[in-house]
Amino acid sequence: MINRTMVRTRVVQTLFAYYKDTEKTNVTVRKELLKSFADTYDLYFALLDFANVLTAYAQQQMEEQAARARATHTAWLPNKRFVNNRFAQQLFDNRALRARIQEQHLSWDCGMSAVSTIYRQLTESDFYREYMCASEDNYEQDKQLWRRIYQHLLPDSDELRDALDEMEVVLDKANWTTDMDVVLSYIIKTVKRFNEDSTPETELLPMFDSEDECKFATDLLNAALKGHNEYEQLINSHLKGWEADRIAYMDRIILETALAEIMEFPNIALTISLNEYIELTKEYSGEKSHVFINGILTEILREKQREGSLIKAATLKG
Repeated sequence: MINRTMVRTRVVQTLFAYYKDTEKTNVTVRKELLKSFADTYDLYFALLDFANVLTAYAQQQMEEQAARARATHTAWLPNKRFVNNRFAQQLFDNRALRARIQEQHLSWDCGMSAVSTIYRQLTESDFYREYMCASEDNYEQDKQLWRRIYQHLLPDSDELRDALDEMEVVLDKANWTTDMDVVLSYIIKTVKRFNEDSTPETELLPMFDSEDECKFATDLLNAALKGHNEYEQLINSHLKGWEADRIAYMDRIILETALAEIMEFPNIALTISLNEYIELTKEYSGEKSHVFINGILTEILREKQREGSLIKAATLKG
């Protein structure tokens, strides 16, 4: 699930917090990096479990309507298609999901304020009404409904983001709101894994796309920490008119991490490293920071090429 793009982002964020807090140690920062990955993975499970939370809420609403109908002697025939959704039931039965929810205490109790609003928004949506009124009733339609909920309803939900903010604090997590969109995209991939014959043993996505991603994360962090003084001096020597203390701190951390990857990971193509950190800058730093960072990196790498100290085989433009 966690790929190299997310790894780079997490390393930069972890280093940013580390250098801002003088009381942190190298051991602490390594633990925080690994915890950040576990937190994102917990968000994946919590959002998968939202299917169960929303279904349970719908069931509760139906039971309350039934009670009111009995009290007023009113005829009422409930449409149970949503609460009997077969895909949602598969998620509820999934052993890996249930185990992670219990082990990490990933309760939605403090996020329930969003559920009623999201349920109302769901029931007012065209795709829900079509689903509830369809003449056919099959598994694929059940799965398609939840794909649409995760793909079209939840990403735009301010209520869900507010709920995740509250849960993040109570559960001692980090970056849940920031990670919501990317994790929802992984949930769409998970939905595709299921079919009508899926059992409670159906595998969910692993924390990392491969074991290499986890090793890359710790190696990149260690390389950035080890080379901090060297990279800082290298950056300062190429500022050309910029005062070192006026450079945005996030820009400096991104530059140092980019240099650590470029200098210490010769198996990663230079163009990939450059593009990844430029895109990361666009997301997490100032509006024009990517131009500055691209310029500084280009100048440093040209110097390294002239010296013959750049291990990567690459050609820089310009």
